[in-house]
Amino acid sequence: MPVRFSFLFTSAFLVVASTLHPAPVAAQRVKSAAFNYLPEVSADRYNQRVARKTLPLAAGGFLILAHQAAGQYAVERYDADLKRQWSTPLPLAAGEVVDGFARSKDQATVVVHQNEAGTQRLVAYTLNLATGQKSPARKLIEANSRDRRPGVAFSPDGTRLVAWRYLTQNNQIKSLSASVYDGQLLKLKNRSYDFQDQGDFFSVTVHIGNDGTQFVTLAGDHMKKLAVRRYLNDSPDVKVMSVSVGGTFGGKEVNIFDSRFVLRPDNTLYAAAICNERATGLYHSLKLVKFDFAGEGDLKLATEMLFSPEYLAQTNQATGAKATRLDDIYLTDLLLTDAQQVVVMAEKKFEEGGEGSPGHTRELHVFGYNEFLRPDWHGIVAKDQVAPAAEGYSAIGYQAATFGSDVELVTWEKINGKSDLYLRRISVPTGVVSEPKALGLSVAADQNPAYVKDFTAWLDAKTIIGVSRPSKKSAALMLNKIVLK
Repeated sequence: MPVRFSFLFTSAFLVVASTLHPAPVAAQRVKSAAFNYLPEVSADRYNQRVARKTLPLAAGGFLILAHQAAGQYAVERYDADLKRQWSTPLPLAAGEVVDGFARSKDQATVVVHQNEAGTQRLVAYTLNLATGQKSPARKLIEANSRDRRPGVAFSPDGTRLVAWRYLTQNNQIKSLSASVYDGQLLKLKNRSYDFQDQGDFFSVTVHIGNDGTQFVTLAGDHMKKLAVRRYLNDSPDVKVMSVSVGGTFGGKEVNIFDSRFVLRPDNTLYAAAICNERATGLYHSLKLVKFDFAGEGDLKLATEMLFSPEYLAQTNQATGAKATRLDDIYLTDLLLTDAQQVVVMAEKKFEEGGEGSPGHTRELHVFGYNEFLRPDWHGIVAKDQVAPAAEGYSAIGYQAATFGSDVELVTWEKINGKSDLYLRRISVPTGVVSEPKALGLSVAADQNPAYVKDFTAWLDAKTIIGVSRPSKKSAALMLNKIVLK
C-alpha cells in the first residue's frame, strides 16, 4: 500500500524541519541461523505479559526466551555473531505461563505464573549469564485462585523486583500486599499499599526503581486523575503526587480512557493519558506528565494535545481514510532521548469482526516534546498490518528504540508488493520521518508465522536482531542479524 506521512510543527520548527532529516538508511543482512519457536496462544492478545523476548547484553550478544515446544521454553545466550553459547531448558507444567523476563549484569530472571489446587503463585528462576545454570524455583507471592492475577515488575536494571497480590472486597480493590526482592531473590521488604480512599473505579500498578523504591501508579478519582505514591524501604514516609487530567470541559465529562507510566533509571516517572468524552466515547486529548522524584520533587504537566476536527482531518489525509471519528487508538510507548526530549506513541489496534478475527494495526500517532515538556510537533505514520487470529499481535505493530536524537521503528509490512522488515527513523528535534527502508529479509507473506515481533531488538544503533521466515517455501523461522550501513 502507499505509505504517507503527515506532520504539524510549531512555528519555531517549520524552517528547521525542512533542512534537518534523519540519516538515510541502508541495510545488509550479514548472518542468519536456524531458530526453534512454537507460536504462543494468549488469552489476552492486546496485553502481552512478555512483549520483549530478546534482551541485549552490555558485554555483547543477547539473551532469548523462546517457546520451543508445548510445555517447553528455553533461555539461550548468543554472541554478536549468532553463535549460541548456552541453552537452558525451562519446562512448564500444564497451566503455567511465563509472566516476566529480565536481566541484570550477572543473571537473567524468569517469572512463571502457576495456578493449581486452588492457589495462584508467582515463582522465579535465575540463570547465571556466564554458564546458563538455573536456580530452583523460588516463590515470590501467593494468592487464592479466585483472586485477581498477581503482578510483578522489574527495576530498569533488572536488579530489583516487586511482586504483589490484590486484596478485594465485593470485587473492588482495597489494597495490595507486596514483597520486594533483590537480584538474588532475597526478600528486602514486605509492604501493603492501601486504597480505601480511591472509591470503586480506578486502575493501579507497581513500578520499582534500581534502589528498591516502589512507585504505585494510579489512574483514579473515577478515572480523572493520574497519581504516583512513592514508598521507601527504609522509611515509613509516603510521598504522593497527583494531577487532574479529566473533568468537565464545555459541559462534557472527560475521563481517562488509556494511560501508560514509564519509570526511568533516575527515578523520574513519566505518564501519558488519552482522555475521552464519557457520554460519546469521542477522543478528547492527550496529556503528558513528569513526576520528578529524582530532582526537585515536583511534577510538570505538558500542554494538552486536543484531538480536534483538524487532527482527525490530518489523520485521514495521512492514511487515505474517511473516518468520522478516532477509534481503537492505544498508547504504546513513552520514549526519552539523551537530551530529555520525550516521544509519545499510540497505535490503532483492533480486531475486525470481533474476538477470534484477524488482528489489525494501522497508523501510528507520534507526539514530540522538548526537555521542558513543551509539545513541539505531532504527526501520523501510516501503515496497514494484519495477522491471523492465532498469532494475535505478536507479528504486527512495531518495535522502537532511541539512539541519540533519533527514534528507530521496525515493522513488518508489504509495501509496493514487497514483504519485508522496514526501518523508519524519526528525528526527535524536528519530527521528520524517513521513508521506510526494506532491510532485505524477504519475509514470507502467507497465513503461517512469518515474523515474531517480540524478538526484534537492537544491539546498538546499527545492529538489529530479528526472527522471520524467508519465504512461503520455507517452514523454518530464522534468527537474523542485520547491520545498517
